[in-house]
Amino acid sequence: MRKEYDFSKSVKNPYAKHLIKKVTLHLGADVISYFKELADETGISYQNLTNLYLRDCAVSRKKLNILKF
Repeated sequence: MRKEYDFSKSVKNPYAKHLIKKVTLHLGADVISYFKELADETGISYQNLTNLYLRDCAVSRKKLNILKF
């Protein structure tokens, strides 16, 4: 390895906006169980499945039908 590197000609990563960001979510135990069961069936981690589902909702602009009491 070199002692110093020259980054003066470096280019910003064009995919940086697509990186994953860690957040804390409070999810119901039933929701987590659902995605863990789905993970067992598909071989994809439940975190990735949850992310894929939420991304699909965001891309399709899905809106919740929230009941007001």
